[in-house]
Amino acid sequence: MKFLEDRIIKDGVVRAGNVLKVDCFLNHQMDISLFQEMAAEWKKRFADKKINKILTIEASGIAIACIAATAFDNCPVVFAKKTESLNVDGPVYSSKVTSFTKKRTYDVFVSRKYLNPGDRVLIVDDFLAVGSALNGLIDIVEQSGATVAGLGIAIEKGFQGGGDSLRAKGFQLESLAIVEKLDAENNTIEFRKE
Repeated sequence: MKFLEDRIIKDGVVRAGNVLKVDCFLNHQMDISLFQEMAAEWKKRFADKKINKILTIEASGIAIACIAATAFDNCPVVFAKKTESLNVDGPVYSSKVTSFTKKRTYDVFVSRKYLNPGDRVLIVDDFLAVGSALNGLIDIVEQSGATVAGLGIAIEKGFQGGGDSLRAKGFQLESLAIVEKLDAENNTIEFRKE
């Protein structure tokens, strides 16, 4: 989407190691108007999917998922936790995910109370690189007997292959900006052409 690509060009910073820093509007300080545009676009792209629940992973995906939920009739948002907590009781669905930016593997989990057979789940997140987080969330949805109705990503790093792999598996993956090349030396970003 041009509006997101334009914002990435304006405010994004490319760092060594294929890191795209967009924390001034996406995942530290958040531009809610931009999130609302993203939500409206996902609503268009998933209009026929009968989504009744949105799933994300803590922490950066939570705000985006909450704003997205407003476009889907304020459906509930569930987020996979990365750390155990005393306020999660009973059985859980769990999976392992590796964070590209933190270089760490987490056991993520969702209480079984919040995902059920019959749910049509839109998985939302801020970034997609190699796909570990999305594959972990897909695994959790499948464990629950719910249906993965779609995958909504703000920024996909197309050159890292995670998105192409998920599309090859048959998932409807809608990334609003797909980055094909990052150049830290010149602070340049190239996007995938449609």
